[in-house]
Amino acid sequence: MKRAAAKHLIERYYHQLTEGCGNECCSNPWCASSVGFTRMDNNAAAVKALELYKVNAKLCDPHPSKKGTASTYLESSTHSNSASSDQQVNHKEAHTLRENFKDVSYLTEEKVYEILGMCGEKEDYSPLIRVIGRVFSSAEGLVQSFRRSKPHTKEELKSLQGKDEDKDEDEKEAAACSATAMEEDSPSSSTRPGEGSSGDNDVQKLAPDEVSVDIEAVRRVYERLLSNEKIEAAFLNALVYLSPNVECDLTYHNVYSRDPNYLNLFVIVMENSNLHSPEYLEIALPQFCKAMSKLPLAAQAKLARLWSHYSAEQIRRMMETFQQLITYKVISNEFNSRNLVNDDDAVVASTKCLKIVYYANVLGGDLDVEHNEDEDDEPIPESSELTLQELLGEERRNKKGPRVDPLETELGVRTNDCRRPLIPFEEFINEPLNEVLEMDKDYTFFKVETENKFSFMTCPFILNAVTKNLGLYYDNRIRMYSERRITVLYSLVQGQQLNPYLRLKVRRDHIIDDALVRLEMIAMENPADLKKQLYVEFEGEQGVDEGGVSKEFFQLVVEEIFNPDIGMFTYDEYTKLFWFNPSSFENEGQYTLIGIVLGLAIYNNCILDVHFPMVVYRKLMGKKGTFRDLADANPVLNQSLKELLEYEGSVEEDMMITFQISHNDLFGNPLMYDLRENGDKIPVTNDNRREFVAQYSDYILNKSVEKQFKAFRRGFHMVTNESPLKYLFRPEEIELLICGSRNLDFLALEETTEYDGGYNRDSRIIKDFWETLHSFGEEQKRLFLQFTTGTDRAPVGGLGKLKMIIAKNGPDTDRLPTSHTCFNVLLLPEYSSKDKLRERLLKAITYAKGFGML
Repeated sequence: MKRAAAKHLIERYYHQLTEGCGNECCSNPWCASSVGFTRMDNNAAAVKALELYKVNAKLCDPHPSKKGTASTYLESSTHSNSASSDQQVNHKEAHTLRENFKDVSYLTEEKVYEILGMCGEKEDYSPLIRVIGRVFSSAEGLVQSFRRSKPHTKEELKSLQGKDEDKDEDEKEAAACSATAMEEDSPSSSTRPGEGSSGDNDVQKLAPDEVSVDIEAVRRVYERLLSNEKIEAAFLNALVYLSPNVECDLTYHNVYSRDPNYLNLFVIVMENSNLHSPEYLEIALPQFCKAMSKLPLAAQAKLARLWSHYSAEQIRRMMETFQQLITYKVISNEFNSRNLVNDDDAVVASTKCLKIVYYANVLGGDLDVEHNEDEDDEPIPESSELTLQELLGEERRNKKGPRVDPLETELGVRTNDCRRPLIPFEEFINEPLNEVLEMDKDYTFFKVETENKFSFMTCPFILNAVTKNLGLYYDNRIRMYSERRITVLYSLVQGQQLNPYLRLKVRRDHIIDDALVRLEMIAMENPADLKKQLYVEFEGEQGVDEGGVSKEFFQLVVEEIFNPDIGMFTYDEYTKLFWFNPSSFENEGQYTLIGIVLGLAIYNNCILDVHFPMVVYRKLMGKKGTFRDLADANPVLNQSLKELLEYEGSVEEDMMITFQISHNDLFGNPLMYDLRENGDKIPVTNDNRREFVAQYSDYILNKSVEKQFKAFRRGFHMVTNESPLKYLFRPEEIELLICGSRNLDFLALEETTEYDGGYNRDSRIIKDFWETLHSFGEEQKRLFLQFTTGTDRAPVGGLGKLKMIIAKNGPDTDRLPTSHTCFNVLLLPEYSSKDKLRERLLKAITYAKGFGML
């Protein structure tokens, strides 16, 4: 009891220092209400309160004007109880209170309009400004404001009052034991809003996506008030005062767990449509974002659920508010490797707040949480060798599996579940931030997972594909180096031959046999070797693989694998896309090896000329194909099924379709399949046609190729199972990662190309070269890219991200241009004329094949 009493006294000192006793004539030097008192922040007040307790300093009694109006958060619930005592005030005093509105501790829509009307009559808005300043700078006032009105019967009111009286006694004892500065100054009134009042019952009745604040009323009030500049300034100043106190409440006092109504505060502030204006960007909004970022996970999830019901325009407004702050801070500071953007509190806090809006955007979009791919029946085999950590007696860290965002888990939804968000995902990308982000440092923070350092990779929605690809590159390279060190250490311990690379020696004429047999052996013996750096050698050729040989290897393998004559994939002439052949004679192991090749291409940063429909990448990310995916995978069938759904006549009588479908095998023979048991006897009608379309789509995209795709996915995961690939990328970005960009902007390539050996941008031969290249057709340009870089696709981000070098290779000669595809270097002799340059270059790119040593 002594400890409880001591805590109570310290907390009274704390409130006296931060809010005062309410007596404007107070002479206590340690009271915030005294004239000469110097304001202090929450931390300093807490320290001073402890000192005052030790010396038994003077403690003010709450002034009568203070009681019932509850300037402290926990007093606010007593306002309604003290209302009846106000009737004892004589008429003159009541008139004065109405004039000055000193008794207003929280606001309703009606109260705002009443004050606004009286101020309008006198053309003096200072009373309204003072009320807004008082309420909007006080957490307790704002939390109690703009509550949704729920009329109660007399019996309900009596019941609620009885419950309040019973709970008051319990709350007094509980409040004395809690280590918080959020209790009442008076021990006789220790109830908290939402605990000892009917507000608690409101909270219990609320759905997970509801709050007790009347949002429409808040919007109407803002619309009326924000047109007045003086009143708008009151909102701004109040937010500056409010935010540090809220941050303290959430950080140290665990206030949300005691009263979920505390979330009302953030809902009300975020409805301010002027938050993104320049006046807020300097101090008010950064402080508010810091406070909001301290919300516990459950509160963030509730905000996301609430905002998911907002319109696309409202989501965009909140998104732009946080984006504006991030951009402002990035542009107004000089961030570099010494001054990291990760250390800027405002940028970090606003990014965390933006995450809540992002998930609201996902939840509010078109969700598909049901159609998920089944997990692999067998786990990915672990390496038979010891890892570096195990050799050193440590537990392997990466066994914990891929990272999952905590908010995503709390909400029970993934980004990939959203087919169409309220606003496009691309609008959440902040390009100025991407430009100043030191990705090597950010990746380090991402892997270490310390509380002191924030990584923007934990919020991948704000990063563009180029930045995320760089983060994936660092992850892959570090994993390669780790495997190399493990191999060296293992060879020392076991005395085996050192083999730090994934070596593939292949014959150009038997590339599939050689490559796939070797990969199959590795996959069975030691799958961890697949995560070593790839090193390819063509038999009989002198090329040293620094990246370029691997590029050509992947190109040749893909050409062979997707050859329709092999029969592993079918080719659609209309869409120019490949699909798994459900009637293929190849075993599952062959498809597993194809998945390995695809994973190795990502792992070794190589672009493949692969043409899959988007549904393949969605399935790789864990989502099954549905009718909506047919538009991309099989547009002809999609159109037929769409017409069936839209048909206005009798489907059964006019079309005579049953739940038995047919498709052709590899040799064109028709095969029958029942979508339902005895499907040939079940007619498709207007009532069950949606079921027919869903099952037809499921068969084409999932069931008919289930074995092939599962083997393919298994091979892909053998290489990427420990990668942050799923965490960072959406399906459309995975396609970009594997296939590169289809848009070839050679003007962007010209801008970023560097020169060596005596050439520069103004050299005659360089000007002739670019004029010649720009005059080429689309196919010739692709051949040039293939010749120079080893692939005819642009990397993630376009050709502007490709670092090509044109180097001088001697004076005028009849020799052809040559290239180092490993380093994207074109060796160009100084030809005497533009025509000769064109003729030599075309011959070089048209007949180029194979590697040699220069």
